[in-house]
Order: sequence, then C-alpha cells, then structure tokens
Amino acid sequence: MGYAQLVIGPAGSGKSTYCSSLYQHCQTIGRNIQVINLDPAAENFDYPVAADIRELISLDDVMEELGLGPNGGLIYCMEHLGENLDDWLTEELENFLDDDYLVFDCPGQIELFSHIPVLKNFVEHLQRKNFSVCAVYLLDSQFITDVTKFISGCMASLSAMIQLGLPHVNILSKMDLVKNKRDIDDYLNPEPQILLSELNLSMAPRFGKLNKALAELVDEYSMVSFVPLDLRKESSIRYVLSQIDNCIQYGEDVDVKVKDFDPDDPDIGAGSD
Repeated sequence: MGYAQLVIGPAGSGKSTYCSSLYQHCQTIGRNIQVINLDPAAENFDYPVAADIRELISLDDVMEELGLGPNGGLIYCMEHLGENLDDWLTEELENFLDDDYLVFDCPGQIELFSHIPVLKNFVEHLQRKNFSVCAVYLLDSQFITDVTKFISGCMASLSAMIQLGLPHVNILSKMDLVKNKRDIDDYLNPEPQILLSELNLSMAPRFGKLNKALAELVDEYSMVSFVPLDLRKESSIRYVLSQIDNCIQYGEDVDVKVKDFDPDDPDIGAGSD
C-alpha cells in the first residue's frame, strides 16, 4: 500500500511552504517522502519535485494558446489532468515504490475541492492504485481574526471534506506570524455559546436561527477542528505529521509484519548468543 497527502487550501495559505518544510523535516529524521506538484501555474520550488503537472500541461501555454484568463486557464489545466489520469498519472506513479509516501502540492482555487469533481476523481484514481489518502487543508491563521471569518473557514473546510470524502486534517498555518496567540486559542476549542453570542453581535437579527445552527454544527458534530502549525518548531511539524499518519494508518503495516513472524522459525535469532 502507498500513502499520500493531498495538500489543499485557499491561495496564499502556505501549501508549498508546508510541503517544503515537511520535506526538510523528513530528510532530517531519515524518512523518505516524494513531493509532487499539481499546480500548473507554479514557478519556483523549495523542495525537489518528484513529478510535475507542468510536464503534462502548463497554465502559461493554455492562456497563450486558448486566450483564457488565469482562473479559467487553471480549471482547464486541471480538467485536462482529469482526462489523463489513466495515462500521465498512472505512468508517474509507476516511478515510485509500492509503499512510497507521496505529498501532492495542489493549486489554491477553492472550487477545485469544493464542487468541481477533478480532485475527487484524482483521489479515487489513487485509491484504485491502493493508496491510502488524507486531505490536508491549510488555512492562514491570520485569517482567523473574528468569529465570522472562523465560521467561513470552517464551512470551506467542511465543503472540501464532503466533496473529497477523505480523512481530513485541518491546519492553521503561519502561526509564527500571529502576534496574539490568545485570539487563535479561542477558536481551537470554541465554546458554542460564545460563538453564538459573537455571531449575533456581528450579524443582523434576521440571521439568528442561522447563527444558532452554525454554532451547533461546529460544537455538536465536531466535524471541523484545526491543528496549529508553527514551522519554526520541529515539534509542531512532528505533531502535525503524526496526526496525518494516524489518519492514513501509516506505519501500522510494520506491526503486522512483526506479528507475522513465526517464533519457532530457526532462522530468527540465528547467530545470537
């Protein structure tokens, strides 16, 4: 079985920086991962690119040849990727070992993981190739400055979760840039009554029932929660990686292999005193 992270989130949320820091961390601890670029508009990378969608199609070429704008061109590129999963992606996956750990650095257009089925089809293709996949949703922590933005971030994350149907880890990125950590702490373990009170204060009275439903959704179902990530701290990266590994059961096959050993096998322990 192979393992994969699908790194998604709004533009500017720090996806490529996360991929770079994760790669460096894994290099430090002696763990092998491969980072694959799925952004046809990307230009510069701080990590070795194991595979690149731009070898299939690039945004610059599409904009020049078809006269599309940046957003329309990117959607065209991703739909082209979807049409070539059996060719380009399958061929690229053959370059990796069966149990390799892949990290896909995705573009930031929110429609790609909220309602357009391209990434959903991409994930299903990986799963057919026996990959265990986790969606890693990044949200800029500086975006979470008030309750309305927090709810907006939760709903965007929930939309991606429902669309992709994957184990999901939500990350608050750029924690090293947050000046007042207490403002963020209030939203890591939000109290529903406080959320509701703040929503009612910031929105018109006619939204009262909606506010109550949103606060209950966040509280009762616990469907959306965020893990803070400070890239200055190895312990923070390690903790986030452990959460993701747990979602895709990475490493559990090692325990199975140990249990499969026959204790009566004379070859085991040969040469020991």
